[in-house]
Amino acid sequence: MSYIAVIDYGMGNLHSITKALQFVGPDVPVQVSAEPEIILNADRVVFPGVGAIRDCMQALRDANLTEVIKTATKNKPFLGICLGMQALLTDNEENEHTVCLDIIPGHVVRFQGGFDSKGQRLKIPHMGWSPVHQKPHPLWADIPQDSRFYFVHSYYAIPDNGSVVAATADYPLPFACALTRDNVFAVQFHPEKSHTAGLQLLKNFLHWDGNT
Repeated sequence: MSYIAVIDYGMGNLHSITKALQFVGPDVPVQVSAEPEIILNADRVVFPGVGAIRDCMQALRDANLTEVIKTATKNKPFLGICLGMQALLTDNEENEHTVCLDIIPGHVVRFQGGFDSKGQRLKIPHMGWSPVHQKPHPLWADIPQDSRFYFVHSYYAIPDNGSVVAATADYPLPFACALTRDNVFAVQFHPEKSHTAGLQLLKNFLHWDGNT
């Protein structure tokens, strides 16, 4: 049976992402699970997350999901969201350095703050709506360039290879807010909270075959 697996390790916004997926794909079942067999047998996998990266990695280890995620990212359309994106990188300087999954080589660092174009100090976390500047990828289909998406985060990804950057946002300087490699696509923002643009991205994910 064709279905989408949403990884449940105790730290994702599971209700919101599940409802959004069901809205854009009412004919495709969504299974929220921590069971390796269910995740690995799914046609597509969504890896959500909110909170601190150290807690995230510990929860994944406790649930025996680290190798499951590494396997899933090799052979099927895979979407990481927010902390689920950050966990895919090599490490994160939060919590005095946390080793992550190293699926996309790179590092996650904290915003240093600064000022916007009006001279107002930027707050950390970066929270609210920001324009996203896309680079060509199937998941941006029918989403206008510089559409606004909803962010809540204090850390951002710096991949080792700039070719994996699928989009950027500014705070105040450009940072990578979407990454892609082969069948993996990951975003720092929350598509499930980003209204029309976010729902379109999730719809595109349901139709994506994993090729770029």
